[in-house]
Amino acid sequence: QVRLVESGGGSVQAGGSLRLSCAASGYSFRWPCMGWFRQAPGKEREWVAAIGGANTTAYADSVKGRFTIYQDNARKTLYLQMNSLKPEDTAMYYCAMDPGCPLSRRQATYLGQGTQVTVSS
Repeated sequence: QVRLVESGGGSVQAGGSLRLSCAASGYSFRWPCMGWFRQAPGKEREWVAAIGGANTTAYADSVKGRFTIYQDNARKTLYLQMNSLKPEDTAMYYCAMDPGCPLSRRQATYLGQGTQVTVSS
């Protein structure tokens, strides 16, 4: 059973930084793709970033240049380094996994429970 457990969320002032982590376990896919989604109150869930084969990365325009996605394959952990945070980044952030690449930008197969990020102005 696939399990994705996020951590690292919290409250920060605008301009600050946070690093989210996602520990993945219970999967047997040889080459899964992973990424992050977020959902703000009253809004639809949106795709944020993804990492695929050969560590290729992709970002939503709203976070490009501020967020960095990377992974530690040995520890089966995914990260999202978030810099220059803005109030509009406030959301629940979800770790996501698909059995293959690319990660769906609409609805991934597996999602974690989420970690809250709150950015105050």
